[in-house]
Amino acid sequence: MNKKANTIGLEFVTIPAGRFTMGSPRSEKERGEDEHQVAVNFSASFLLAKTTVTQAQWKAVMGTTPWEERGTVESGEEYPAVYVSAGDAAGYCAKLTAVDRAQGILPAEKGYRLPTEAEWEYACRAGTTTAYSFGDDPSFLGEHGWYEENSLRVMQPGDDSGVEILGHAGEVGTKKPNPWGLYDMHGNVWEWCADWYAEALVGGDDPQGPADGTLRVFRGGNWTDRASFARSAFRGFGGADARGRNLGFRVVCFRP
Repeated sequence: MNKKANTIGLEFVTIPAGRFTMGSPRSEKERGEDEHQVAVNFSASFLLAKTTVTQAQWKAVMGTTPWEERGTVESGEEYPAVYVSAGDAAGYCAKLTAVDRAQGILPAEKGYRLPTEAEWEYACRAGTTTAYSFGDDPSFLGEHGWYEENSLRVMQPGDDSGVEILGHAGEVGTKKPNPWGLYDMHGNVWEWCADWYAEALVGGDDPQGPADGTLRVFRGGNWTDRASFARSAFRGFGGADARGRNLGFRVVCFRP
């Protein structure tokens, strides 16, 4: 079920309540040692944005363009908003919540935030247990996401010692969606999650992740990396203030 729920046209998909196994089995190719499986239960449904936040959606709320005059970034309304930190993304969610409540579009008991790591993987898998939501074969990734094979070119000029990276993230929603209608869950840009990183995944009922930490989780792979980074279970992490050409986010609409 898709819903338009705010002033800037963000579209949300209803993610149903349910159970799943988070992480990857030991038999999965190129799995990480921090992907040990845990059981997770979601007691209620939630709304997750159909795509990552676009540049147009970022500008409409924040009035800034952090990606401008940066290398390997294409500017345009439907390209993902990048060069945003985890704190920047959380600030966007807070401001959008205030705007939509003031407009009477969002009731006081609802708000926007970053997805938890468990919410993100559950939505990415969309009921599947394979390495990707479309199966185990990475040769099909190009139909579903932007990654190094279909968006990255590296040019090494003549005798120069430097390597120039050519390419950029793709427009959102231009590849095939996953079984629940979410786009770009595999590849394009990393997506910040609300969780602090810990080597052991947190399972149980509606898990929230560690209460504190030094690194923040991001998920989904990106346009500059190999296919295995776009697996449903792959876990990326970095400093909460990190910003880059391949760091973006999507939004959850939730009831506290």
